[in-house]
Amino acid sequence: MAESSAATQSPSISSSSSGTEPSALGGGGGGSPGACPALGAKSCGSSCAVRDLIFWRDVKKTGFVFGTTLIMLLSLAAFSVISVVSYLILALLSVTISFRVYKSVIQAVQKSEEGHPFKAYLDVDITLSSEAFHNYMNAAMVHVNRALKLIIRLFLVEDLVDSLKLAVSMWLMTYVGAVFNGITLLILAELLVFSVPIVYEKYKTQIDHYVGIARDQTKSIVEKIQAKLPGIAKKKAE
Repeated sequence: MAESSAATQSPSISSSSSGTEPSALGGGGGGSPGACPALGAKSCGSSCAVRDLIFWRDVKKTGFVFGTTLIMLLSLAAFSVISVVSYLILALLSVTISFRVYKSVIQAVQKSEEGHPFKAYLDVDITLSSEAFHNYMNAAMVHVNRALKLIIRLFLVEDLVDSLKLAVSMWLMTYVGAVFNGITLLILAELLVFSVPIVYEKYKTQIDHYVGIARDQTKSIVEKIQAKLPGIAKKKAE
């Protein structure tokens, strides 16, 4: 009797235990909205870091990166690249040499033997392994091949509408280039990158509403153009 009761209870026990495992796993997967998922953390680590940076998750870190890059771009707009790089290297050397001399004087006065102040950083292994190099190259080649395929498709007019979009975009860029130079465009791009995502996060509903209206209008215009272009309507019908 005891064996039969144990046998009848074992399925319910196993089913209840199997039912608790997914919930436990599901509970472990739910974290903060900005956190990376547990699976594939290595592959999404860099993208999550960039996302946290542009969404100002860490204000000090984002402020440092934003301020440093903006100052560098403004310097490049006012001075040549050689001058900016030279000044940056001189500023870094001034800090490191001054700190080294200061620590040497302190050690001489206190008669201590602390050693080189940057010894911990000098001992860090920064060599790039061949495996890591090949991984980076393979990842880069995927994007390069995708870009080459897109360029060939656009310039050899696989889709007439897409090629016309590129032509109109480049025609508009000629007017943009007449007003702004490359550094100015980079400064504007950085300001947009560090401002648009956080604004979109706060006003997502309103922005999506107006973007949907604009998308519907654009889609209707493109459909009208495709209907009037020769060969496009026939291709769509097939």
